[in-house]
Amino acid sequence: MTFNDLVEKVRKMAGKVDASDKPFLAVQINITGKESGVFYVEVKDGRINVEPYEYIDRNCAFTISLTDFNKLIDGKLDPMLAFTTGKLKVEGDLGKALEFSKIIKK
Repeated sequence: MTFNDLVEKVRKMAGKVDASDKPFLAVQINITGKESGVFYVEVKDGRINVEPYEYIDRNCAFTISLTDFNKLIDGKLDPMLAFTTGKLKVEGDLGKALEFSKIIKK
């Protein structure tokens, strides 16, 4: 899987999530490794947007490998386990990071 494939996969997943009751949330995802890149997921006005850009005013940022993020969104890697084992690094508001992990578990 390439970085662009991952962004498209997240877009498709986001399109299936009902965000009508979700508060504003902006998370930047920093993908490390051979297929590195940056994209963001924004929950705003009941919609989820996914774009391959940095998000300056983000609530938090995740740094993770492409393989591990793919496992995370497929439900094969628990976000808390990834965080405690160092596979996932979080910068910023940990409360918002937990909110985001609930959204991607759906």
